[in-house]
Amino acid sequence: MAMRQTPLTCSGHTRPVVDLAFSGITPYGYFLISACKDGKPMLRQGDTGDWIGTFLGHKGAVWGATLNNEATKAATAAADFTAKVWDAVTGDEVLTLAHKHIVKSVNFTQDSSCLLTGGNDKIIRIYDLNKPEAEPQEITGHTSAIKKALWCNNDTQILSAADDKTVRLWDRNSTEVVKQLSFDMSVSSMEYIPDGEVLVITYGKTIAFYNALSLDMIKTVDAPASIHSASLHPDKDFFVAGGDDFKLYKFDYGTKEELESYKGHFGPVHCVRFSPDGELYASGSEDGTLRLWQTAVGKTYGLWKCVLPGEFSSIWHGIGKVMTGAWFPPDVM
Repeated sequence: MAMRQTPLTCSGHTRPVVDLAFSGITPYGYFLISACKDGKPMLRQGDTGDWIGTFLGHKGAVWGATLNNEATKAATAAADFTAKVWDAVTGDEVLTLAHKHIVKSVNFTQDSSCLLTGGNDKIIRIYDLNKPEAEPQEITGHTSAIKKALWCNNDTQILSAADDKTVRLWDRNSTEVVKQLSFDMSVSSMEYIPDGEVLVITYGKTIAFYNALSLDMIKTVDAPASIHSASLHPDKDFFVAGGDDFKLYKFDYGTKEELESYKGHFGPVHCVRFSPDGELYASGSEDGTLRLWQTAVGKTYGLWKCVLPGEFSSIWHGIGKVMTGAWFPPDVM
């Protein structure tokens, strides 16, 4: 009999959670940031979901959020026509980058020196964070709102997905399109895996995998419902996806077989991502919560405790209390 998946529920947001991202593994563990329509992105300890702090300053829904690898910087994209850069240790706002329309996507270079943004004004922008007064480099070509823009190929190229039903690969220096994919509907999400240069794209009920440098298709998998987000495990053994039917699906990457499906959210799943160590994945939903799910159900990890048959014990304990006001840096958690 398969063990029951018991997710950790992280509450605190008051509106739909629309984006999330993990940091790399740091001396303090790894961290998780969430973007929410309540305009208050939150930082959490990645393996437990414990709340660390809330970034306060946006005046509209936050559509995108990211952390640098070291979890020292955060960036957010919002409906108030700004992207913001934050000190992720103190919670202080470092920089506000004004745009001409809603910003949907933010992404740091590997060395955290530049920030990539994209949004409803159809323009990809590259900001040099060491020269905040300088005008950003602009890349144009999309004909509809940009949903996601990501660095790839050691930050020499850029991948972008837009409502014009295209995914484009750009050369950073020439700002020219290297290659383009066209779809019969808008892409709902895009994930880039540097190790192996894999690109994960979702549209409709399809989860598609491409080589990120050539944009050659690797494979596609059809899901039972419309999918909003998918994430490939770091070892590339399997992937998870979530969408309209409130469920999380786990598939074998090699055989495409559906391994598991389970419901935990009370609304459509907008975003899902594996942790950097692959031990868990996080999902964000229309129901206003984040949930953390074990990759290997029953393993002792984070707040999960392996319970032997016959033992009377709770597999997990509650987390994610609604807390406001104070900010606790990683070294005092």
